[in-house]
Amino acid sequence: MGHFPVMLPEVLAALQPADGEIHVDGTFGGGGYALRVLEAADCQLYGIDRDLDAITRAEKLAEAQPRLIPLLGRFGDLDALLLNAGVEHVHGVMLDIGVSSFQIDQAGRGFSFMRDGPLDMRMGQTGPSAADIVNHMPEVELVSVIRQLGEERQARRIARVLCERRIEKPFEATLDLAETVEHAVGGRRGKKTHPATLTFQAIRMYVNDELGELARGLAAAERMLLPGGRLVVVTFHSLEDRLVKRFFRERSGGMGGGSRYMPERAQGPDATFDLISRKAIEPSEDEISTNPRSRSARLRAGVRTDAPSWTTPVETGTNVPPLNELEMVS
Repeated sequence: MGHFPVMLPEVLAALQPADGEIHVDGTFGGGGYALRVLEAADCQLYGIDRDLDAITRAEKLAEAQPRLIPLLGRFGDLDALLLNAGVEHVHGVMLDIGVSSFQIDQAGRGFSFMRDGPLDMRMGQTGPSAADIVNHMPEVELVSVIRQLGEERQARRIARVLCERRIEKPFEATLDLAETVEHAVGGRRGKKTHPATLTFQAIRMYVNDELGELARGLAAAERMLLPGGRLVVVTFHSLEDRLVKRFFRERSGGMGGGSRYMPERAQGPDATFDLISRKAIEPSEDEISTNPRSRSARLRAGVRTDAPSWTTPVETGTNVPPLNELEMVS
């Protein structure tokens, strides 16, 4: 599979890069968005990625395109990364949330059950791996992860089967995990998608703290954007989209007041964003036909006001145990 930036025309239209500006691609990946922004305007662009492989690609591209500046790190820390690079404010931030096609296509990274490989899934290639989670997370917490992050209805059954199996033989490979999940739920039964899809999604999101990263990244972008600057976010499933939707609703003053059933909400901080569109922008039928991966994509964007950034943290909407506080079982 090649790398096709999803909803590229819509992203550029929402970002509106101009000469002399500074923009940030917080999820550089293969650089599809970043390079088009640099073509569209004589601007600087900081490409951030936690994946060293992506930064290596970015450094090679930067040899021919000096207006591209790669930064290794998490986009949830984009304000600290930019300040450390001498940048105090930016005109635009793009975030393309989720796993990249480069990561999926490499069996050795362990993201996909379509190819056998080590059970890894770490975007940053450091910290606990998917194998660590599957083999050592307590069953009750494994249920919580699969249910909340995968929205998997059979989470309890899957977790029980995984915990029983790992006693006999620890999980080491992606296909082994996928086949075990498939057996746990009784096979495919005519389903178009593999039965392990949601479980793999949940474990990957947990290993990489993807919702926490998104929450921190949205707040960091709010702090770094100049008045009139633009934040553009593309998501691929409901958990991410709900988080982004709620962030923009709150930050644009769109949460509403009270009702006859509920007391009036206290007046919150001033709105930090004006919405570009009240509804999520979806891919065109033409794009879906040529790039099926785009089908679930949703784009939301806002324009920064001159109001001070909020100090309240962005909530993820989940309560899975933090990875850094997880106690593993033997």
